[in-house]
Amino acid sequence: MATVSTFSKVMVGFVMGAVVAGGVAVAVTPDNPPTKVCVDNKTKALFAATDGSCSKTRTLMEIVGNGVDVQTIASAVSPSVVSIAVSSVAGGGTGSGVIYRSSGTSAFIITNNHVIKDAAQTGTIRVELNNGDFENASIVGRDSTYDLAVLRINRGNLKAITIGNSNRLIIGEPVVAFGSPLGLSGTVTSGIVSALNRPVTAGSTGAESFIDAIQTDAAINPGNSGGPLVNSSGALIGINSAIAALSSGTNGSIGLGFSIPINQAKRVVDEIIATGKSTRPFLGVNFDTAYVGTGARIRGIVEGEAAAKAGIPAGAIIREIDGKKTNDLITAIVRIRAYTPGETVKITVDMPSGGSKTFSVVLGKADSQ
Repeated sequence: MATVSTFSKVMVGFVMGAVVAGGVAVAVTPDNPPTKVCVDNKTKALFAATDGSCSKTRTLMEIVGNGVDVQTIASAVSPSVVSIAVSSVAGGGTGSGVIYRSSGTSAFIITNNHVIKDAAQTGTIRVELNNGDFENASIVGRDSTYDLAVLRINRGNLKAITIGNSNRLIIGEPVVAFGSPLGLSGTVTSGIVSALNRPVTAGSTGAESFIDAIQTDAAINPGNSGGPLVNSSGALIGINSAIAALSSGTNGSIGLGFSIPINQAKRVVDEIIATGKSTRPFLGVNFDTAYVGTGARIRGIVEGEAAAKAGIPAGAIIREIDGKKTNDLITAIVRIRAYTPGETVKITVDMPSGGSKTFSVVLGKADSQ
């Protein structure tokens, strides 16, 4: 496991397991009266609604109990969750996955790239279904940039998970994580959304994945990688990808887990299923990795690409992307990659000649790795 930095660049350890075992862990929540809260329209943070109403900048909502019936969700979602075992000359390990789409003869499964990458050239991937059956899987495509991969098994009429909307998540709302931590297949844990748009980079230097992550305190451990994070309706809102690790070497959940938002993952997954590969938005700049000030300094501009077309000059320092503060290089990369190629974004920079300027940028497209 990698260590966590208190800086906005969060180094995380990939969550891989070792063996597969049976058993289901389910928590049951008591019935409690609904609690009224106010959701800040900008930050999505929760505040108490002391008089049952909210200000104009906040939206009133109710949370029933802790907002989630884990037992019911576990029953509905578990048939869509799988365990994944990888064996290759490079090594072996296990992870988790979720059934995304199924026809009468086959099914597509979402998981993390780091779960199956050792078998990308040679090796075998075996999927254990919720009922205990095993199927061999093939790789449809993978994207190390977003740490996503799609598998296919020749088994049809399987239950695909319901897809949710990660753009509607609010900080504090309940979530449930599924997977096979430490080989314990069928494990279910619950928690809340601890933070949104958390800039996270994971992996070895030169082969990092950049995630505009959902942070959760639902217990995520080695082996949970690729499993689903669902909301209180049981709809998929994230793919569990990484955990923070203490410098002391603690190798389990410390309440800091990170998931890839499904709205970002879905675009990549759909491209992989359709073409076998995926793309990413391209700003067309080279960043100054030695810059230690606030923001992300642009060292060079790629001619003919998005930044150049918008008029952003070399030497400019990115300070905001669509109104969100961008205090460092990692945040800038993560923010851009959260968009779709062709989308228009507002980028505010400190100009080399002084002063601040906002540019309207139509993002380009590049092949992902």
